Amino acid sequence: MYDSLHSDTPVEFFKEVVERVISRQRFRSSDHASFYIVQLLDDFVASERRYRAADVHPDITLAELLCGAIATDSGLRFARFKLTGDVALFVSGFFSDSIARKRLEPDYYVRMGGYAYRRAARLGPGDSASIFHELSSKFGRFVDVLNEVSEECALSRDAGVLRLYEKWLASGSPRSARKLREQGIVLGRSSRHIH
Repeated sequence: MYDSLHSDTPVEFFKEVVERVISRQRFRSSDHASFYIVQLLDDFVASERRYRAADVHPDITLAELLCGAIATDSGLRFARFKLTGDVALFVSGFFSDSIARKRLEPDYYVRMGGYAYRRAARLGPGDSASIFHELSSKFGRFVDVLNEVSEECALSRDAGVLRLYEKWLASGSPRSARKLREQGIVLGRSSRHIH
């Protein structure tokens, strides 16, 4: 999913692209929040980790995830609010075309994700509060950053790996899965259920 001619790891690749996009958009973001976005992109290649940390099934919808975060009184509350924000940001930023085709309002994701990050800011460890507060207050701007990262990544590869991944997410097509594997993308069984 990354161009090995420019970067040694996916994290380095995403860091270069995110920094370039943020600079081009003249968007003021803290280094910590920018790097959180880089980690978010890297982590969603193997999204099962995020669902395990929140102790939820990957088939859960965004609304169910948020309701579960609100309803839980356990130590998982922070992880569930964080995951809700992460899923909302990733999907609305990286797969906005898919949202439009499903006739969902992008604002639905922005409102839910911003709310979830705001709650995570109140519940998280001390030094993470500022990151989640920034993600909440600038949620729409971070969506714009991810939209442009998505476009840039799709344009940087002849095969359109990211568009192929979006197609696989939507359809589960074995052909798309095979082509992604040929590109070196490792697909977890639960990856299709993030939207």
